[in-house]
Amino acid sequence: MAARTLRCLVVAVVAAGFVSLPLAAQIPEKFENLQVLPKDIHRDTLTQIMRGFTMSLGVRCQFCHVERAPAAGAPGGGGCGGGGGGGGGLNFDFFKDDKDNKKIARHMLKMVDSINNKFLASIPNRDDPPTTINCATCHRGLMKPTTIEAVLLTTTERSGVDSAIARYRLLRNDMAAGRYNFSEQPVGEVARRLSAQGKHSEAIKLLEMLQEFYPSSVNIDFQIAELHIAAGNRDQGVARYRAVLAKNPNDRRAQQALQRLGVQP
Repeated sequence: MAARTLRCLVVAVVAAGFVSLPLAAQIPEKFENLQVLPKDIHRDTLTQIMRGFTMSLGVRCQFCHVERAPAAGAPGGGGCGGGGGGGGGLNFDFFKDDKDNKKIARHMLKMVDSINNKFLASIPNRDDPPTTINCATCHRGLMKPTTIEAVLLTTTERSGVDSAIARYRLLRNDMAAGRYNFSEQPVGEVARRLSAQGKHSEAIKLLEMLQEFYPSSVNIDFQIAELHIAAGNRDQGVARYRAVLAKNPNDRRAQQALQRLGVQP
């Protein structure tokens, strides 16, 4: 791995405060089977990087590393990251490559190195200081990077829109974690995509839920109006266009829509 990328990783995890770790006392002094990170990497540096991985993905060491079975009478294995504990039970065969997640992590490290030192480095007139990425850029505490749009679309397809709405409310309770974008735009995009599939009622339900959190938004009212018209619900559509004008009397979109319907604003 390029030294520049390694420095970026170290800066990212140190800045987050991952320096004093229970794990540090249990990592071996001599490393085996390092294939991407430098073979002569300092023990404290490797500890900080590993802890950064756990925090960025919201996982623990067991996610990648093979945990040894505890000896008879010994306490069970413990975690090493993920926002909490170290514990004296930590016992891993760090050198083993039995888990696919460890192999994937190596590919991810190479990808980050290529993005930072090849693709971003080749952009003309780069920012000062240069823009770089790390694990948290995409993962944001999620094991698998995703978006709230993907969550809503997948849940709607598999379990129905009511389940998608329940999922959205649950995830929003933890919005301070910053894992998802809870502005009004993502749900609006999901509604647009559902409407394109002819699922107007599902799209309307999602937008009505969203309006609980953005009651003053004229864009939500307008999108709901358009969906009602597309679904053949003329009266509901007119009512929503008028709701737009109640909030913004100068909204040309709603005025023109009502004119096309032959209705006075």
